[in-house]
This record gives sequence, C-alpha cells and structure tokens, in this order.
Amino acid sequence: MCFEFDKVKKILGINSDNESLFKTAFTHRSYLNEHPDYENPSNERLEFLGDAVLQHLSSEFLFKKYPKSPEGDLTNYRSAIVCTKSLAKEAKRLGYGGILLLSKGEEATGGRDREYILANTFEAVLGALYIEKGLDFCRGFVEKELFHKIAEIVKNESYKDAKSKFQELSQEVLGITPEYEVLDSWGPDHERIFRVGVFLNNEKWGEGEGSSKQKAEQKAAKNAHETLLERT
Repeated sequence: MCFEFDKVKKILGINSDNESLFKTAFTHRSYLNEHPDYENPSNERLEFLGDAVLQHLSSEFLFKKYPKSPEGDLTNYRSAIVCTKSLAKEAKRLGYGGILLLSKGEEATGGRDREYILANTFEAVLGALYIEKGLDFCRGFVEKELFHKIAEIVKNESYKDAKSKFQELSQEVLGITPEYEVLDSWGPDHERIFRVGVFLNNEKWGEGEGSSKQKAEQKAAKNAHETLLERT
C-alpha cells in the first residue's frame, strides 16, 4: 500500500516535507511483520509521546475552562475526552483508518475500524505533530478536532461511566457499594471474552460480556443501573 502523504497533510492542515515522520505515525506494528525490509519503525513510540502531549493539553484546557470544578471532576472530564472510544471516533472522522499501514491479516479482521488501533493512531499523529510543529500547533489541533465535544460531555454528564452511575445510585438508594466478579471467560488469549456479574450484598443485579474485564464490568453496571431504576 502506498502511503498517501499529500492526503495526510490536507487532513492535518500542515505543510511539511517530513514524510518519514508521518509515515511512522501511521505504521501499525503488524505491518512490519509482513515487510521485513520496511525502513520505518511502528508508531508505538510516537503514540507514547502523543499521549503525554494530549494529557498535558487536555489538563490545561479543562483547568482554564472550568475554574470552579474540583480535581475529581476535572479528572473525569479528561478521562471521558481522551478515552479510547472518544479518540477512535475522531480518528475515524478524520479518515485515519484509510491511511494506516496494516498487515493483510489485521486489515482482513477489521483493523482499520478497530477502536484501539484508531485511538493509538490519533496519539501517534499528535506526537508527530508535536515534533514537526510544536506544542502551540498541537493545542490548536486538539481544540478543533477533539475538545469541541467537552462542553456537551459536561452538560450531559456523560463523563460519568456506567460503573460510576450505578455506584452513585446504589449508594443513594440502598447504601451499598457494588462489587464485581468474573463469572466466566473463554477464547484464545488474544480474543478473550469475559462475563462479569455485579453484586449488591451478594445479590447479582446485572451481567455483562466484553473483550476485557473493564468492558464487561461497564456493561454489567449499565444493566444493573437500569434494573435498579425500575425497582425504585
């Protein structure tokens, strides 16, 4: 697959001659396995850098925008905006998936639309932008392409994940803190599925399945939250 550098520059709104840097940002590690003579590394180091840049800029933005919000709320706002799902959504909107250099196997199994790959690419590209254009450019980029949805997240309280919402409700209504337990798991290590139950005083209120314990817990909490609302 040919790397579309002109397309990348148009998407990012930049002028640059550093094709190699941005080619690295869009190189998934699986691509290296099929192309042993490929000269660029994977985007993992740029992802590491981009994550640090994003944490800094999101913290700075929220600190200034919400001067009366306590530390705990600011942390929750930030978690909601920089989570895998959020970053993947914007990466997909920007067209990152179609530019990615992936192995044939990864592509055949939906890698171009896979959330964690897209989210990692968002961070890797931000890392490349930091190297090429500096912090001020990155600040403008994320304010335009990511932070635009912060106000809606805060207004709708969507920064509260299902586990947080269920814990608040269960403590308010029953005075009990939920506990989570893995009920079952199956599949190979790289495609493991977990089923988790959420309990209040040893009574199961919900179940959920997911490709990680965290995802299964979120689904179980959502199910339990709906059940508790119906009973109150």
